[in-house]
Amino acid sequence: MHRIGTSLLALAALASCTASQDDGVVDIAFIDPEPYASPGPEAAPQSQRAIRAATRQGLVRFNQVGEVVPALAERWIVTDDGRSYIFRITEFDLPDGSRLTAQAVAESFRRKIRQHEGDSLGLDLAKVTEVRAMTGRVIEIRLSSPMPALLQLLAQPELGIDLERGEAGPMSVTREGNVAILLAIPPEQRGMAEQSNWDGITRAVEVIPTKAPAAARAFSRGQVDAIFGGRMASLPLAVTDALSRGTVRLDSTLGLFGLDVIRTDDFLASAANREALALAIDRTGLVQQFNLGGWADTTRIVPAGLPAYTAEQGERWPGVSLEQRRARASSLVRAWESATSNSVEVMIDLPTGPGSDILFAALQRDFAAVGIDAKRARPGQDADLALRDETARYAGARWFLNQFHCSVSPRVCSPDADYLMQLALDALNPAEEASYLAEAESTLLSTNLYIPLGAPIRWSQVRAGVEGFSENAWAFHPLFPLSRAPI
Repeated sequence: MHRIGTSLLALAALASCTASQDDGVVDIAFIDPEPYASPGPEAAPQSQRAIRAATRQGLVRFNQVGEVVPALAERWIVTDDGRSYIFRITEFDLPDGSRLTAQAVAESFRRKIRQHEGDSLGLDLAKVTEVRAMTGRVIEIRLSSPMPALLQLLAQPELGIDLERGEAGPMSVTREGNVAILLAIPPEQRGMAEQSNWDGITRAVEVIPTKAPAAARAFSRGQVDAIFGGRMASLPLAVTDALSRGTVRLDSTLGLFGLDVIRTDDFLASAANREALALAIDRTGLVQQFNLGGWADTTRIVPAGLPAYTAEQGERWPGVSLEQRRARASSLVRAWESATSNSVEVMIDLPTGPGSDILFAALQRDFAAVGIDAKRARPGQDADLALRDETARYAGARWFLNQFHCSVSPRVCSPDADYLMQLALDALNPAEEASYLAEAESTLLSTNLYIPLGAPIRWSQVRAGVEGFSENAWAFHPLFPLSRAPI
């Protein structure tokens, strides 16, 4: 049996132990803004998403480098027209002794689709027209049109299979207070060949949800082996307090990192004036503020080069220097002030943390350069702008644009863009779909209700000797590989 680490009710209880010892446990401090919040259907804490992925796998799952690998489905094929995915389910017995069946998996997946109607994941699943069990071990998912990123979508923790007769693994979980203790389920209980000395070669994984400062302190004191879930707001904690104890690992992420315009009155009532904010920002300067090599800034919603997205638009305002952009923004500010006899002020809502302090200081300087006075919103205070910081579920333009659908983000959306997204869904061929998606992005950009800054910042801190971790584009780090389970 594994020796489970000290019973933990909070990170403070780790003060007497040292994670660097090979005690058969990998201790992970998982940064969650609200570490003890109850998980919701769409916005569960990141630690809860990782636990769900480990204990309730779907047809496929992500490995440590972000690749899709078999899970409940041992293999699959895609029909030539790209509209049908056929999965063969692994045979194994559930904890109550009953056999896992394609029918049970299909029923669970259909429930998942119904649960997510009306949220962004439901929009991502809109091309799924039918889920059926073809035989006892075979499931078919039919689509209205090809979706190359379907497997990435199916690997999401939210689509892990819920079974009435037990969890699907590949890990089991027990809890001690707020700490989750996960063990790799032996392969013979997952439909594979028995592996000798399983307890000796695998490690338990403990997930400790906490806030960023406590995670950084625990890592610097050697009380945990890794920190997961780091974002821009907490990045300076890793760079300064914990750097000497392990390597800071940055994910090259896809996603949205920018400012939502959530109040559209006074100066922000017109799209042209909202554009002044986007024009004023020195995005290259933001990169320098955080000292991040390779961070990709952008003025667009959908990043360039995504599969099946043929938009030829480059960055906004091509050939226009920052000084020229700011001159244009300044003229818009002066014109409004002259017409109203009021000064332009904006209140910005950012998460708590030293990284947010750096970001706010940079934005405040940029806006001041064009005559806009920026202030930081206090918790609970109404704001004009709010940070949007989300990683993508899959590499598709549809994910990016779905985040601004009026059913999901009513204050930052465009009914015209929603209409174009529906036309894209009903498109007759990939070229027509890509054209509608590109037009939808242009429509959203013209509203200037979202001010893109760049890619999301995601970091982890991992002690030397911890196996099973790798950076990836989804900034999602599965727990199962950390157990060292070979299969």
